[in-house]
Amino acid sequence: MRILITAGPTREAIDPVRYISNRSSGRMGYALAAEAQARGHHVLLVSGPVTINTPEGCRKISVESADEMFDAVAENIDEVDAAIMSAAVSDYAPVHVAVEKIKKNDQGLMLELAKTRDILAAVREKFHFQGLLVGFAAETENLRLNALKKLKQKECDLMVANDVSRRDIGFDSDYNEVTIFRADGHEEVISRQLKKVVACAILDALDDLGSK
Repeated sequence: MRILITAGPTREAIDPVRYISNRSSGRMGYALAAEAQARGHHVLLVSGPVTINTPEGCRKISVESADEMFDAVAENIDEVDAAIMSAAVSDYAPVHVAVEKIKKNDQGLMLELAKTRDILAAVREKFHFQGLLVGFAAETENLRLNALKKLKQKECDLMVANDVSRRDIGFDSDYNEVTIFRADGHEEVISRQLKKVVACAILDALDDLGSK
């Protein structure tokens, strides 16, 4: 298959030197890209800022902001058979970006934030993608309920959910523990493993759907 994978965080600029971001390292997305490439799939990796080497053989588009990632997905989604949306995209971005560095003073600083465009929702609603779609749900509470809700709302075939409140898995860790929810109602728990092992389980589920 031709697979598009989003990975890493996004950075939403406040001024030329500051930004809003999150703790995503990109390791999960890059593990997925490496495993997909090893299985013979053709991988397009749309990546936010990370410090990881691009897996050999993968085509990569580097982006910074949520808007840039949205546009990169929009421009390339028609070329693929499956999309794995593992990036930790910022939900909000500053409305006004200062041209010069904001100087520190005795007053507080108020930032007005606006919602970013929802990339996962747009895949079906705006881009009318008909291929296999894998979403990620990074939750701190009500993991199963929130993941199933997102699975249905975003019209995904698979939803990969993990508890990001735990320090031993998820963001900025080599390990992850996930539950893979399928649109057909099947659920699979992958206990704490290296992310490359978790990537294998996710791609097993995707390959199984792709073979049907």
